[in-house]
Amino acid sequence: MSHAEDHEGTRRDFLYYATAGAGAVTAGAAVWPLVNQMNPSADVKALASIRVDTSGILPGTQLTVKWLGKPVFIRRRTQEEIDAARSVDLGDLIDDEARNANAGVVDAADENRAMDENGEWLVMMGVCTHLGCVPLGDGAGDFGGWFCPCHGSHYDTSGRIRKGPAPENLPVPVARFEGSELVLG
Repeated sequence: MSHAEDHEGTRRDFLYYATAGAGAVTAGAAVWPLVNQMNPSADVKALASIRVDTSGILPGTQLTVKWLGKPVFIRRRTQEEIDAARSVDLGDLIDDEARNANAGVVDAADENRAMDENGEWLVMMGVCTHLGCVPLGDGAGDFGGWFCPCHGSHYDTSGRIRKGPAPENLPVPVARFEGSELVLG
């Protein structure tokens, strides 16, 4: 084998590698805009987190805010509502999971759904888990919580499904208190 033939293989290998590298860079440059356009837009990112002043919410009242295009119920419960929710036997519940994004997978005890230790604050997505209707609040339904008039789902004072076709409890979104402000998201 001559000296020129020995280098021919390495030149050919170099051309293969250079062509493959250029093709990979070109494919990446072509695909990047397609993948990047699937990211949320700036207006969606701006709505991903909101702050709600809760200082004006009196015990026994509820505020409904819109977050990510859906209603969120913020309720400051009375001691009677807290006692009613905490006296429920977990065996009587249709859904035994808390559905609390702040706590992970835990049972549906009221303590696992409330935002604070004493249970005064309850924050939930205001969308019925049956077909996405917005339940009526302020003590509606058979259990003193929320009632979805479209198909008859009854939720208790902790937002847990107790009667009707809804399969799950009203979900608790990612939220935290910073002073008198509730931060969603």
